[in-house]
Amino acid sequence: MSELTDILSYNQHFVESGEYEKYFTNKYPGRELAILSCMDARIIELLPNALGLKNGDAKLIKNAGALVTHPWGSVMRSLLVAVFELKVKEIMVIAHHDCGMRGLHAEEFLQRVHDSNIPDDRIETLRNAGIDLDGWLTGFDNVEDSVRHTVKLIRKHPLMPDNIAIHGLVIHPTTGKLNLIVDGSLPASDGQNI
Repeated sequence: MSELTDILSYNQHFVESGEYEKYFTNKYPGRELAILSCMDARIIELLPNALGLKNGDAKLIKNAGALVTHPWGSVMRSLLVAVFELKVKEIMVIAHHDCGMRGLHAEEFLQRVHDSNIPDDRIETLRNAGIDLDGWLTGFDNVEDSVRHTVKLIRKHPLMPDNIAIHGLVIHPTTGKLNLIVDGSLPASDGQNI
């Protein structure tokens, strides 16, 4: 059974009862912060609570692995919009331990696609169109290295201003403990391995 019916029923009550009023804020993040994090279900509530954030404090951008895989993709565009249109001054890349992107391999992923009755000719069409499925569907081996790589991609983007602090962290998906990987308030020459 679909979750849609339950969600729509709950939503009707939420709106009619006025529960939304306690969440009211404007579109500008109060703490001038954007966070790129993973879509993992374990950190939906854990992440903002572990950071002491409330509704309206930050722009949250979520995707698998907290990765920027392409400098002209939607994640990078969202970060640039946050900076230039929404007054963001700091960006945090927050990945987590035990991520589903760790150890993701294209060959195994594409086998699951095949097993789901997606025709093989679709895969070949994508490959013949020049799409690097192997690269696109490959995760990472080390979460800290992945965070460093994503921070570097954001920092080096030709449209990213130098005055924006870009930090990299890893959160534990059970305890919420944060480990700092890259302190973006320090110049890269201060020993930051990005």
